Amino acid sequence: MSGLVDSHCHIPLLSDEMEVDSILDEAKNNNIIHMLCVAVDLEGSPEIIALAKQYEMVSASVGVHPNTQHENGLVVDDITSLGSNDNVVAIGETGLDYFRSEGDLEWQRDQFRTHITAAKELKKPLIIHSREAKVDVIQILKEEKADKVGGVMHCFVDDLETAKAAIDLDFLISFSGIVTFKNAKPLQEVARQISLKNMLIETDSPYLAPTPLRGKVNQPAYVRYVAEFLAELKEETLENIALNTTKNYEEKFNKINNL
Repeated sequence: MSGLVDSHCHIPLLSDEMEVDSILDEAKNNNIIHMLCVAVDLEGSPEIIALAKQYEMVSASVGVHPNTQHENGLVVDDITSLGSNDNVVAIGETGLDYFRSEGDLEWQRDQFRTHITAAKELKKPLIIHSREAKVDVIQILKEEKADKVGGVMHCFVDDLETAKAAIDLDFLISFSGIVTFKNAKPLQEVARQISLKNMLIETDSPYLAPTPLRGKVNQPAYVRYVAEFLAELKEETLENIALNTTKNYEEKFNKINNL
């Protein structure tokens, strides 16, 4: 079978539970050939870049999670100085989260715009986090002309209209273990409706382990459960899910070694 790609994971957050070599070996044993390790702050970005440099099956994305307010105010150079590294294939995760942050969130929108500017300067795609903020996320992506670089709507949980708007802006829709949950019927319907050419799969590990492992510490190896679920949901072969999502990743990020 074609190899699978975990398009979003957090290896440093998982490495408290497992050694990095064990994480990667377990992934290989489950036919995962590549993974994108995503930063949540600038301080942790060098470690992720180092992982991508050391391991061919890992790529890096750098940025500041939308729930993290950069102490001195984020500027474009903060991101581009890290993002210009050859092992960095994307910028983020960035976006908006109105669920966990409260009060005046103009700082969050400003950080989002800063990431988009940096991504355009570097000509690298964006990794977008959106939680209870779908209208503003799409609006800012349009205003800032993020379609010039495109990217991924990571851990997608919004409606079909939002998915279509993101696809129109050259963003892929990435499904995590959430799509396997019993209470995720609306999201499952979105996954049914979206073409394979617009989809990615991910773990967001160490979070959101898919059924039947819900509640356990997630890891990149478990992305195969997402692929298997989507194959059944969409009445596709697992091979077709793997072939398409891996091709989509490669075309978006141009970073898979030894396919």
